[in-house]
Amino acid sequence: MTGRLDLFTAAPAEMKAWYEMSLKIAPKLEHSLLELVKIRASQINGCANCLNMHTADARKAGETEQRIYLLSAWHEAPCYTPRERAALAWTDAMTLVSTARAPQALYEELAFEFTPEEQVQLTLMINVINGWNRFAVGFDLFYDAKPAVAAA
Repeated sequence: MTGRLDLFTAAPAEMKAWYEMSLKIAPKLEHSLLELVKIRASQINGCANCLNMHTADARKAGETEQRIYLLSAWHEAPCYTPRERAALAWTDAMTLVSTARAPQALYEELAFEFTPEEQVQLTLMINVINGWNRFAVGFDLFYDAKPAVAAA
């Protein structure tokens, strides 16, 4: 990992709590959906670290190259399910909340596809990836998994 500082050395208790919280939320929703959400938020935030990590994770989980490549234009791409489209729209709105807000029509799409509990879980995961994006961008972090895999 490169960067301005090592987060886990600088604030070990806080980073451990942040990491553990993000792991506890993740298993509640479909893994494939969460990877799409993580990639989409990372695209919006321009986070190379998280794009690198989550596109690799999505591929390992069986996601197609086409669906990964088309995420930046998901509105026009026909390859996403209604549930995925609702999650991606919510991701866009929550990531760009200062300008996009959360329009009622968008919320109604979300509520049609997700239970109230899932809505909270999805919003928590959007907050988590936005937080990781901010750590990676702010502290200039980039972890390349290839050298680590090659060394193993």
